[in-house]
Amino acid sequence: MALALSPPHFVFFQQPSEAIGVCLILSPRLIFLMAGETSWEESYPVTYFRAEDGRLKPVPGNSDNRDEDALISLDAILPDDLLEKVLSFLPIASIVRSSSVCRRWYDAVRSGRYSWTKMSPQKPWYFMFTCSDDAVSGYAYDPSLRKWYSFDLPCIEKSNWSASSSCGLVCFMDGDTRSRIFVCNPITRDWKRLHDAPGGRAPDYSALAMSVDRRTHGYTVAVAKCKQVPQDYYQWDFSVHIYESEARSWVTPFTEVLVGWRGGDECVICNGVLYCLIYSTAVLRNVEPRHCLVMYDLSARPSRISLMQMAISVPCSLTCGRLMNLRDRLVMVGGIGKHDRPGIIKGIGIWELHRRKEWREVARMPHKFFQGFGEFDDVFASSGADGLIYIQSFGSPALLTFDMAQKLWRWSTKSPVTKRFPLQLFTGFCFEPRLEVAS
Repeated sequence: MALALSPPHFVFFQQPSEAIGVCLILSPRLIFLMAGETSWEESYPVTYFRAEDGRLKPVPGNSDNRDEDALISLDAILPDDLLEKVLSFLPIASIVRSSSVCRRWYDAVRSGRYSWTKMSPQKPWYFMFTCSDDAVSGYAYDPSLRKWYSFDLPCIEKSNWSASSSCGLVCFMDGDTRSRIFVCNPITRDWKRLHDAPGGRAPDYSALAMSVDRRTHGYTVAVAKCKQVPQDYYQWDFSVHIYESEARSWVTPFTEVLVGWRGGDECVICNGVLYCLIYSTAVLRNVEPRHCLVMYDLSARPSRISLMQMAISVPCSLTCGRLMNLRDRLVMVGGIGKHDRPGIIKGIGIWELHRRKEWREVARMPHKFFQGFGEFDDVFASSGADGLIYIQSFGSPALLTFDMAQKLWRWSTKSPVTKRFPLQLFTGFCFEPRLEVAS
């Protein structure tokens, strides 16, 4: 059955927000798309950005209705830039869905790159999925509309892959060789595979970080690899590998042998500096602190300064420490371990690094929210972007948000991800939904 779509109708007002309101009222198909749908597939998935679809072609109107169309339809004379401007005020999910209203809107959403750079700020989404050997699919949470969407990601093959996001792009690294690197836009599904990262395959530990320039959309990918020196339990080879999208090549500007410390799986790029969490091996009795933060200035490469010369201790015994770049502020989230049982969490804290010297506590999760996760003696996931932090227990699909500006804790709406057996685990990461950034 062919899809017959009537042209959308517009009425001009002085304020753009009023024009948006009328646009939504007078386009019945768009009202349907925005009202209660929870899956991209229900309103034509974003994969249609990559292929032509005959079902989206508007059907010519009947000549008997010419007078009626002339009175209420202004779509034929509305300039493309104004149409894109109107659409840019909508939430990102509504923009994508509006591409199925008619062929012209479909083309506008596909090609309106300039308008999307000026669109209203979008809060970061959170993608939640289960830890399994199956293909990765799950649900994305939109905090603006407080809705979950059925969502599939390109590139990622297994749930044990590492992920890092910045300004609309997500970078993935495979969990086996830890050298295969992919970059994608989850909304448009544009993606590419980079050259394999240097530093050898299957290191003992590896960490991934990504940073996108918001003006040029060029990006930097950093991979920190760590491997134990053969037959030496004291020393660990630590190396940093950098990929620049403009040069399309990898460089290895830094290597060092760490003594009594090893790298881990956590790093982030903030203000041109790569920050990594390293961990005590306890072989030199350096049990406290168990974690340290080291930094490497990406603009000063190559560098011969030892990472340990500028190491910063973490504020307390941590579990599941995670680093985040929140509006160019380095933030760390971690579980506060008990003194007698460091692996058991007694609370979750948020800290911010000031002047690259000291940690200042931002907030601690209130006990009522902490109890809401149930028994919290396992690891948990946390991820953040812009000014929003997500926290999720590995053993539960419950999702908690923290607004850095408002200092507000809030549960998400109930996740459609269900727990099918007691040992099932969940994880996730956040990303900024954007249309104009390409891999």
